[in-house]
Formats: sequence, structure tokens, C-alpha cells
Amino acid sequence: MDRGPTLAAFFDRLADTLGLQALVLDRQRAPALPEANAAADPPTLVGHLNLIQANRIQILGHTELDFWMAQNEAGRADLLERLFEDRLCGVIVTDGLAPPDPIVERARATGIPLLGATAGSERVIRTLRRTFSRDLVVRTVQHGVFMDVLGIGVLVSGASGAGKSEMALELVSRGHSLVADDAPELCRPMPDTIEGSAPDILQDFLEVGGLGVLNIRRMYGDAAIRQRKRLQLIIHLEPLTGALREQIDRLNGNLSSTEILGVEIDTMTLPVAPGRNLAVLAEAAVRNFLLAQRGYSAASDLMARQQRAMEDNGECD
Repeated sequence: MDRGPTLAAFFDRLADTLGLQALVLDRQRAPALPEANAAADPPTLVGHLNLIQANRIQILGHTELDFWMAQNEAGRADLLERLFEDRLCGVIVTDGLAPPDPIVERARATGIPLLGATAGSERVIRTLRRTFSRDLVVRTVQHGVFMDVLGIGVLVSGASGAGKSEMALELVSRGHSLVADDAPELCRPMPDTIEGSAPDILQDFLEVGGLGVLNIRRMYGDAAIRQRKRLQLIIHLEPLTGALREQIDRLNGNLSSTEILGVEIDTMTLPVAPGRNLAVLAEAAVRNFLLAQRGYSAASDLMARQQRAMEDNGECD
């Protein structure tokens, strides 16, 4: 069974970039790295030596090794035990420094990778964080068209032929931007955030029935394309049937939520029927979503006005 990537896999890729040297590297025993955005993993994946909220990969540079040398024998023993706790996935000694012998011995005994790097601590941390955020992040592909509408990332979903592409094209013509058509790649860079982008091969393209594949960037300019966007709202297109009509709340619309990669995304089902301008409705849905984010509800406002009117009429009587 695949245990997932370990620090050994990244050693092979970053050896030349960071001047890495394998001091202790048992590929079979190396622990697997967690997801870069695991919600249940509060410590960061990589950072300077931290024994309070331990990093999965601890970085030891001049400051950390000076701290080690300043300890007495009991202090070093305690530091060693706290460094090699259960969550540890690797230790990297930077700046071309030599690790203390007890750390080397404990790494061999536990199978924890111990690497040396000629690069400085900040460069090692920055490079590993950038690499991990790209390679260890949770990803999925969702069918639909991903748009930037009024600064809000909107995934337009629905069955084939529901009008997603036509709606997207009109939104672009109204000044909004396309992120991805057909198969947006969604990832969770943070525990409560979903971001979407287009696969490289589909970047800039939108398929519209009867027109074929269109290059939106070439037709409308760079402003019509966004590289990536945070997903905040799903607009699901569904043919207007009698059953759907009965489900719709006339005051609040058909609101729900959709779970993607463990994050709940607000979802609005938009009935599709001849004569309905879907782009205008989508814009209105996004504007209403923005108002809701600021705490305003048109339905609540209307009911409050009705209540006041009833109370005023009662006083008149």
C-alpha cells in the first residue's frame, strides 16, 4: 500500500537546488508526510526548530545549533527526546553545518531522515514550503465552468446542455473573467479555503455549443482570464420542472451547501427556462451573496417591513 510521499522523495528533486546531502536516509523507514493543509495538523510542515508546536520537518541552522551547544548534558538529552517525538518526519541541518553526533545516532535508530544542506535556513524553508504547497495539497476535479464574477469565485454546475458555457460567455462579455471551463482543478490550500484553476492544456479556452472552442484571452484580452480564484459560491443550473418549482422558497430562493474537499460551499440552484437571462440572474445571485456576507437579508428586511406595517395598522385601529 502506498504510504504517500516522504522527505526522501523531495530529497531527490531538491538535492541540487538546496545542496542537500543524505546524512541518514532510510527510504523504507522514512515516515510519510501529511497533507500540506491537513485541518487536524496544526503545526506547520516545515520551519525553524520548534518544540512547542513541533514542525513535521525541523530545520537546524546556526541559531539552533548554538542553542544545542549552550545546553548541559541533561538539557541536550531532553532536547533530543523532544526533537524526535512521534510526529517528526525529518531534520535538515542547513548552512553546511555538521549535526551533533547524538542527533545522527537517534536518526539512525528511528529511521527519521537527516539531511544536510549548503543553503541557508530561510532558503530551505521557503523552497520546501513552496514545493509542499504545490505537491501535498489535496486536489479534485469538478465538472462545470469556474468564473470570477464581481470578485467572487463562482462554479457554474449543471447537466450537459444546461447552458453553462453560454452563461459563461455572456458573463465574460459583461466584463467578468473565466478561470476554467469543463474540468476546473480544485485544491484546499488552507483548511477552510478552496481554490480553483484550469488544467494547463485547457487554460484560456471555453467550449460553446454551435461555436466550438473559443480562446477567451485572444478574443477579450488578458483581463477576461484569471489564473486561479477562491471558490465561494456554486450556481447549479437545473431545468425548471413542476417538482423544482415546489421546492423553491419564494423568499430565499433554493439555497443549500455543497461539500468539496471537506469545505462547505454555499450553493444556489438556478432554474433554467426559456426567456430567462442566466447571466443577469448569476450577477444578481452574486450581488445578493455579497450582501449576505455583510449581514443583509432581503427576505428578513421584507418581513420586518411587513411586521412594522401590521403593527402600525394595529395602532391605527
